[in-house]
Amino acid sequence: MANLNKVFLIGNLTRDPELRYTPNGTAVANLGLAVNRRFKDSSGELKEEVCFLTVTVWDKQAEACCQHLQKGRPVFVEGVLQSRFWETSDGQKRSAIDVRAERVQFLGNYGPKEKDAAEKAADMQTATATQQPPQPNEAIKPEDIAWDE
Repeated sequence: MANLNKVFLIGNLTRDPELRYTPNGTAVANLGLAVNRRFKDSSGELKEEVCFLTVTVWDKQAEACCQHLQKGRPVFVEGVLQSRFWETSDGQKRSAIDVRAERVQFLGNYGPKEKDAAEKAADMQTATATQQPPQPNEAIKPEDIAWDE
């Protein structure tokens, strides 16, 4: 029988990413993700259910997540389910299923997290005010285009 372990999730971060490094220097980040599901129950009433997940991101992608993401931001995660097992200090066996990210795509507008909304708005106004519209029949060069971050 064939097997497939693949998940695609879109949700919002429930906390800021937590970055750590393994003893050999590999970056690893944990993301808390909330994924909402809307549905109608048997009586036709609209309900909403939230699933809370832990997503583990590795290497340069982990560092990028910690640099650009913060609590509340929407992300698209492609990955696989991964089981974890451990024993508590009082001997109880525990397990959890997490998502190991293969790809994290930032949704919405992103920049370095230190830059707040007011700074971004001011930068946008300055950029717009300094741009001259092209004259008719004038070629537009790639360096003349203001690219969003």
